[in-house]
Amino acid sequence: MAYELFYWTGIQGRGEFVRLALEEADADYVDMAREAGDRVIFEVLKDPRTPSFAPPILRDGDVVVGQTALILHYLGRPLGLAPQDERLRTWTHQIQLTVTDFVAEIHDVHHPIGVGSYYEDQKPEAKRRAREFREERVPKFLGWFEGILAGNPQSEGHLVGDRLTYVDLSLFQLVDGLNYAFPRLMHARRNEFARVMAVWDAVRNRPRIAAYLASPRRLPFSQYGIFRHYPELDA
Repeated sequence: MAYELFYWTGIQGRGEFVRLALEEADADYVDMAREAGDRVIFEVLKDPRTPSFAPPILRDGDVVVGQTALILHYLGRPLGLAPQDERLRTWTHQIQLTVTDFVAEIHDVHHPIGVGSYYEDQKPEAKRRAREFREERVPKFLGWFEGILAGNPQSEGHLVGDRLTYVDLSLFQLVDGLNYAFPRLMHARRNEFARVMAVWDAVRNRPRIAAYLASPRRLPFSQYGIFRHYPELDA
């Protein structure tokens, strides 16, 4: 039975972190909203047994899982993208939860006041938020990932163990999105995070990921997703 992924059409969003794992594993899955429209998301949100707050949502037979990090934790073992060792599997989940924290901060750069307001209605606040993000938050988060890679006793090319896990794929998506949203910042500081950039480069050149990135299934970044490029925020 195919996995069923529920996420909004038209944007990569948080669903892309799940999609990358499914694509790398060559898993049998259906992108439900792209097949039948966004209305199917509202239908699964109403499931009274285990209601999800928001997509992405994964349905695997009778099991319905929400929250990006938990979906990846659930998929990790069956897709071969998580360690078998329970300690390392938990560590992988912890890293993904930190990815979730970073994603929220990236989004809040262009929407620091409220998600229900347009960017144009909060531009002064966004510029102030962007300065701290560029100078403090990006180095803090990417420096943390850089330190994990440097300290991995099995491989500097992976965050956990000696083979690809779903957090390597998620780190790729973070860097790819930041390259789009903050190209000047990322160009200026790329040498500080050489190991992080090496993971990004290695992942995008993996055969299945490269094929996915070149396919119409990989939607482009835009001004409607998490990663948005406003030149004034990339000063």
